[in-house]
Amino acid sequence: MQKKDELYRGKTKTLYRTDHPQLLILEFRNEISALDGKRIDKFKRKGLINNKLNYFLMSILQQAGIPTQIKELLSHSTTLVKHLKMFPLECVVRNCAAGSLVKRLDIQEGLPLNPPIFELFLKDDLRSDPMINTSYCESLKLIDTQFLLQVRTLTHQINRLLSKLFLEKDLILVDFKLEFGLFRNAVVLGDELSPDSMRLWDRATCNKMDKDLYRQNQLGLMEAYAEVANRLGVKLD
Repeated sequence: MQKKDELYRGKTKTLYRTDHPQLLILEFRNEISALDGKRIDKFKRKGLINNKLNYFLMSILQQAGIPTQIKELLSHSTTLVKHLKMFPLECVVRNCAAGSLVKRLDIQEGLPLNPPIFELFLKDDLRSDPMINTSYCESLKLIDTQFLLQVRTLTHQINRLLSKLFLEKDLILVDFKLEFGLFRNAVVLGDELSPDSMRLWDRATCNKMDKDLYRQNQLGLMEAYAEVANRLGVKLD
């Protein structure tokens, strides 16, 4: 599949057109960002690790019947994906209290949340991705009601599958973000699944093994990402 012109460049990933109108090449770069893109750094092998982790996790979901964007792993840093029409939403599932939820509600970090909390955010970096609800979606015509129902159902299915998978590898899936879009009028999981988009804690120590290490200026970011891949059996070479 031939890579053509750049379609979209995000903070850490780039999408390229191909010679097929319904397929794109997704490139994972070595950048990492925080504070809505105000802070950006580079880490060697980050693009490789996130690309292969994303492909592995999306493949697991796809095998379980979850529609995802992935088509083929092309290289260490690129994957062939379906060209989705993305919804302007971020779906967040919280299994334990962490991050902004702790700050908003002044509750203890790590508090188990049963059932898990489902949140919606408007995808808008300039406004720091404000939290919204289903009424906003309906009034602002952000997503059709039928599609939103499917998004929520898929999100909870994905949470159950990934939580079980990670727990088997002695990792706690604390929370994570998902983005969805339409492909041939069907709801499909897009964007990425990696330690950039989820919080993962070691089950025994509760040590962080995700992007929070970068947010909190701690050492060992790439070592943690590689350890997550290693526990899942993802080959990085």
